Amino acid sequence: MAKIELRNISKEYKNGVEAVSNISFTAEDGDFIVLVGPSGCGKTTILRMIAGLEEITEGELLFDGKVINDLEPKDRDIGMVFQEYALYPHFTVFDNIAFPLKIKKIRKEEIKLKVKEVAEITGLTELLHRKPAELSGGQRQRVALARALVREPRFFLFDEPLSNLDAKLRVQMRCDIVNLQKKLGITTIYVTHDQTEAMTMGTKIAILNEGVLQQFAPPTTIYNKPSNKFVADFIGLPQINFFEGEITSSCFSEYNSDVKFDIPTSLNISDGKYTIGLRPEKIFVDKDNIKLKQNICKLNVKLRNTEYLGNEVIVYFQTNPDNTKRIKVNDFNENLHIDEEIDIFFVIDDILIFDETGVRIV
Repeated sequence: MAKIELRNISKEYKNGVEAVSNISFTAEDGDFIVLVGPSGCGKTTILRMIAGLEEITEGELLFDGKVINDLEPKDRDIGMVFQEYALYPHFTVFDNIAFPLKIKKIRKEEIKLKVKEVAEITGLTELLHRKPAELSGGQRQRVALARALVREPRFFLFDEPLSNLDAKLRVQMRCDIVNLQKKLGITTIYVTHDQTEAMTMGTKIAILNEGVLQQFAPPTTIYNKPSNKFVADFIGLPQINFFEGEITSSCFSEYNSDVKFDIPTSLNISDGKYTIGLRPEKIFVDKDNIKLKQNICKLNVKLRNTEYLGNEVIVYFQTNPDNTKRIKVNDFNENLHIDEEIDIFFVIDDILIFDETGVRIV
């Protein structure tokens, strides 16, 4: 069993800056937890506190139910992989991987066996004689991964390990890391600013903003049932569309536009100011593409731009001069022109409703 639990953890620096505030979540045995959020949100600080590299100001950190706030980093049985590979340039791949074992004065025969084993797991068997300068970025990252793995840690911590790789390599390394983690079953906490990494790698995602945990849930829940406007806006490409306005007698009216549509009375929404959220892929320019033929809403909007991306088209439209919104479709009528008025359609069941404070209520 390898379980990490954070209970009301906060971190305040000597200058009074609170980097992390009252964070609580649990990584169960075998979980792959991704911490994601904008720069400066506190995700790396949390990782460093788990590793013992940052002191915890308040709260408790538990490994398998035991509080370990004061446990030395070397005694936490953690394998860490950083953004920078931190490989020794004059060492071979073999020696870089073997280094943690040599520090522990493990017998040479055992070191050879362990390095051979992790080299096979990480696909480095044919590269053990090379030095870092002779490797690609992806190969260097695998060496860093193997070096962490050879220690046979109970936990893995990753701090933006793919940031220095190009797009193609990032996709490959995402798959490699996820497959390796599933094979070994090591409880893992992974930090990234990239929502694609978060959504494709994590069994659960912790979304942070300004040191505060916004939501902790599986990827599908994060996307379909975001806890608030920040989460809804941060996760999803293209970004979610927001309609700011008021609901009166179960009818929504957007500010500064002619947009109006009925809200089901069964939702029992009180009159007041609200934000309606609608994902770009939930809007259609062809009514026939809507599978569910009930509760369809139609809006007349102004076409502002289109972006052809090969397998899909992003259509930009406006309902008012202050807010450009997006549709994601597989094909689009090329005969339509910029500034032309078009009809778009959506199913009322696909909307998200946020109250005046930004909390999702539907």
